[in-house]
Amino acid sequence: MPAYPELAAIRLGYGLSPLTRPPADAAALVEAVASAAPDRDAFSLARDHLPYRIRLAELNQSDAPDKEAQLKSLRDEVRILGLRAPQVRIARAVGDAGGFGERLVQFWADHFTVTNANLFDAPAAAAFVDEAIRPHLMSGFADMMFAAETHPRMIMYLDQTLSAGPNSQAGKRGRGVNENLAREIIELHSLGAGAGYHQRDVRQLALLLTGLTFRPTIDHASTFNGNWAEPGPFQVLGKTYLRGEGQGAIRQVIEDLARHDATARHVARKLAVHFVSDNPPDSLVRRLAQVFRSTKGDLPTLYLTLAEAPELRDCFRQKVRQPFGFVVAALRGCGFRHQDVMALDQQALQNRLLSGMFIMGQRWGSPRGPDGWPEDALAWATAQGLAGRIDWAMRLLPKLRPDLPDPRDFLQAALGDTASDALRWAVPRAESPAEGLALILASPDFNRR
Repeated sequence: MPAYPELAAIRLGYGLSPLTRPPADAAALVEAVASAAPDRDAFSLARDHLPYRIRLAELNQSDAPDKEAQLKSLRDEVRILGLRAPQVRIARAVGDAGGFGERLVQFWADHFTVTNANLFDAPAAAAFVDEAIRPHLMSGFADMMFAAETHPRMIMYLDQTLSAGPNSQAGKRGRGVNENLAREIIELHSLGAGAGYHQRDVRQLALLLTGLTFRPTIDHASTFNGNWAEPGPFQVLGKTYLRGEGQGAIRQVIEDLARHDATARHVARKLAVHFVSDNPPDSLVRRLAQVFRSTKGDLPTLYLTLAEAPELRDCFRQKVRQPFGFVVAALRGCGFRHQDVMALDQQALQNRLLSGMFIMGQRWGSPRGPDGWPEDALAWATAQGLAGRIDWAMRLLPKLRPDLPDPRDFLQAALGDTASDALRWAVPRAESPAEGLALILASPDFNRR
């Protein structure tokens, strides 16, 4: 079996790179997660979404003779901005020396899924990751959960903007309660489906969440409107919550859900499934859940438990890389740097990276629903998906980097000591360097981590 740095880079990160040395041990790996905090390329809802949405609303109400031309110009500007989001995410994943931090960004962004439903949602979804996920990677789960549930993009995505208490001022004018956010908070983000709650709990949480809303205005500091809020009291999972002022009751119920015993089990299993195996050992899930409970969801301690898990070795190569991870690992193995990805023009980004991922089965920003991307290997190791990976390796990767490395060098750079004897034998015997590289990228050694 490989040394820990190689094992961790492949299992917990985005693979090896000839340009960087992975952290030496679990403690160093977790410490490096802090580098995945927001940086100078971070998206902001106030800067990268609101002005465009407001301008769109103004133009839609305008009678200007060049209205259509202005709308087209606005959409073009937002489309360019939206394409920057995957470019930054790929660049950060390619350049992250440890890789664990960017993998965790991907994991939590999928746990708290928001999608790009339309052109103007892409910058908002990017802002969600940079404002709700990255700042809380090294804090507590309750803090991240509250930031995610109350972020305007989550509020918009799950139609919380349509929800009003029946006894609120808005409710008396005919507005109704929408349960989408409440249901996903319980079923997907905390307790998990089948955790012993009832429809009554969902309904009561939905009533408690009324007032949490969002309107695209320049001053978006407040996401609470008391005129839409049901007065209360509310009873969720047997505990009574009083409305009080602002979001106080909302914060309290989210903190209670975040620290629930069922949440510990649900989050522990999701981490084990994502990083270790589609069917993780019960021993690992129990250990992670116990750490979650005993620390009240302290994320760095949870990460350390995962990084030290012997199951990382025991279940080696039991996970199939999703297309995003496959592309990033290939770029890392070829010696791409953060700046190389950021230097790509939009045509190259779209045609050689995003379209490649799409052919493999993963369209950027568009998972099937609020439960995010599937984890099961059968969702990705399909005939069409594998054909897409081979096509990308043979046709598009050489266009990204004409001076591709020698396949034998790439084999060592990308797989280190983990490469199988069969692959080591086959690669030097390939008919051409391009075929040798494609042979590696199509192999189980590379596609499984």
